[in-house]
Amino acid sequence: MPASPLFPKPRKRHRIFRGLNERQEHIFTWIAMVIVLLWVTAWVGAIAEAVRQQHEVPQATQEATPAPTPTRQIATHLLEPDAPSAAYITDAMLGFLNPLRGASGKVRFTTITPGSPIARGAPSGAGAVLSGGGGEAVSPDFTAPDKPGVYKLAVKIDEATRQIDNLNIVTLVPFSQKRGGKIGLYYLGNWPYEKGGTPRSPAYANPSGFIEVTHQNADTYVSAHFRLRDFLTRDQPNVWPKYLLLNPKLLDKLELTIQQLETMGHPVRRMTVMSGFRTPQYNHTGGNTQGRANLSRHMYGDASDVFVDNDGNGMMDDLNGDRRVDARDVEVIQQAVERVERSNPSLVGGVGVYSACCGHGPFTHIDVRGYRARWRGTGNG
Repeated sequence: MPASPLFPKPRKRHRIFRGLNERQEHIFTWIAMVIVLLWVTAWVGAIAEAVRQQHEVPQATQEATPAPTPTRQIATHLLEPDAPSAAYITDAMLGFLNPLRGASGKVRFTTITPGSPIARGAPSGAGAVLSGGGGEAVSPDFTAPDKPGVYKLAVKIDEATRQIDNLNIVTLVPFSQKRGGKIGLYYLGNWPYEKGGTPRSPAYANPSGFIEVTHQNADTYVSAHFRLRDFLTRDQPNVWPKYLLLNPKLLDKLELTIQQLETMGHPVRRMTVMSGFRTPQYNHTGGNTQGRANLSRHMYGDASDVFVDNDGNGMMDDLNGDRRVDARDVEVIQQAVERVERSNPSLVGGVGVYSACCGHGPFTHIDVRGYRARWRGTGNG
């Protein structure tokens, strides 16, 4: 085996660039590195400048933009279509409207006489914009418009606006517009103490005004399950507009009763109003008057005769599951109402259990007369 040389020759260096000696190659490499570093530095600087320009607002622009005023007239905002929307009008800021929705949270309307307060406790700088009723009305102090009608509500606070869904403001036609028992062509009749005498309680005094119901607004939802047309008197089918009394507290009690029935294991998709508001004329002379009281709460808009009709056959459903439809099913609704009244004393009123009679099935009378009353009967509640 041959011996290794004592001083081996160094291995030849691999040339990257042919034709260049080692010194020239070193010089070329350093120049390339400098060029790359300069390019990277310029690239980073360009990015930094772009970011700085994006966030920097020129002084001239700052001086040209006026500072927003803390509070501006709501009428001015209505004319500004580019006003910012109400991202900061939170549900908490609209809490002053919650009483209008009732204890159920399902009431979708309130009735107001012209010029009366819609709601109290609005935040400073807030105002109402009401659209409908044949036009638009602006109210910086949350009062109802003078023109009767059904209005959609929006709330404006300074530069922001928020539409209030599922809440209608109904301005009433004053009671004083009734002449000869009528408003226009619609016949109402006369209330028990209209021509004299002292009402037994304020609940039996003359109404303050009426909801004007037209073809256009008849399908307005007044709560989650009910519309205006559900409570109209069942007469004068071809006379429009019609006039209606409807107490929001009654709607609250009906919605709470539905909630209670569902808690008891009885889902309610449809609760039918067999009889809602009855004009004094209809209460005394219209249809089957058997069982109607001369001082019926139906004449005051705070009573209704109802039944659960999920299958849509026009009759009470079998709520207690005994495969029969009778007064025992009505008693299930009565039990739900009892629970509602225990939890909501302000909604105490009458409950009547009615058996099938005279071409109709069993039903429950529910009202908010202000004191407890219970009875059983036949005919009409």
